[in-house]
Amino acid sequence: MRKSCPPVTLLSLLLAAGCNQASDKSADQPGVVANILDQTLPNVEEAPPAANAITPVESPPKIDTPPPEAAPVGLIPAAMQGNWTGTQDRCGDRSADLELTVTPDRLLFHESVGTVQSVTAGEDGRAAVEAAFTGEGQSWTRTLALRTSPDGKALTIVNDGTAVTRKRC
Repeated sequence: MRKSCPPVTLLSLLLAAGCNQASDKSADQPGVVANILDQTLPNVEEAPPAANAITPVESPPKIDTPPPEAAPVGLIPAAMQGNWTGTQDRCGDRSADLELTVTPDRLLFHESVGTVQSVTAGEDGRAAVEAAFTGEGQSWTRTLALRTSPDGKALTIVNDGTAVTRKRC
């Protein structure tokens, strides 16, 4: 009959055998690299170019390109520039609904601002002003027809077929 070891003895033998093993398994298997980065060669030379490789004679030219020019923006004619308000409103009343300030490149209405995109001069002192508007959380583009009176004291703006006349302040 065969003698068996008590379980405690067998367990202690297995633990002792495990403690004697090296933590690096590469010692068990010669030629196996555990960490490739540790085994890289420090003085590696680059391979020479192939016999049929193209070698540039000159360095590529550096071409300085100028920044793109902005499209020319027309300006609103000087005769139309200034402060305007409704014909029945008092000048300087900032709460007037028809208050308007016209600068060379902007139309500043009571609740919106139009940035001039282009101005096309017409006959009889008229001008078509295309502007990008923002106001009350919205954005839109519109072309307005502007015309001053012969004496320069009134400005009529036609927007979508509706004409509104303002007086100069």
